Amino acid sequence: MPIECACGPVDQPENLRTMIYWFTGQPGSGKTTLALALKAVLQKAGHPVVHLDGEFLRGLMANRDFSEAGRTRNVKAGQQLAAKLHAEGIVVVASFVSPYRDLREEFKAKGNVVEIYVHTTELRGREAHFAADFEPPQKDFLDIDTTRASVEACLQQILQAKPVFPVRGVAELVEPIPRLKPKSL
Repeated sequence: MPIECACGPVDQPENLRTMIYWFTGQPGSGKTTLALALKAVLQKAGHPVVHLDGEFLRGLMANRDFSEAGRTRNVKAGQQLAAKLHAEGIVVVASFVSPYRDLREEFKAKGNVVEIYVHTTELRGREAHFAADFEPPQKDFLDIDTTRASVEACLQQILQAKPVFPVRGVAELVEPIPRLKPKSL
């Protein structure tokens, strides 16, 4: 199945079962924590996997623009990189605030993208970074509330979602993960 990226369509072998797991939500909701936990489980199962983080990419590109245009540029760069890695046969686990629903929907429409909406009612020291214009997903997403759930429980919810998680043989690899304490700023 061809995948669109900035370099043009890229063919992916039919027998390759890779996905892009796009974690989205407000800062401090647990996106990166869950993304890294999923990456570890996939690696343990022998899958080639890369984690992309919105904050890291923003720093790499020296993008300090938090306007709609700046945020859009950061999300699109992440999506292009994810599409290219996916086309190369790599499972991509991405954690981006990605506040704009239309960008996420457009990306999901290209195929093999699972949107995982991570949210919490807890204040975890990141409230100064909230995206006031964040648009929660409305369709075709996995809802993960991290308010009272452990990392392990959230990870099990992701791994057990059908047909969201096509990679076989990983759910039994989840080991208890200690609940992380929020970082203070």
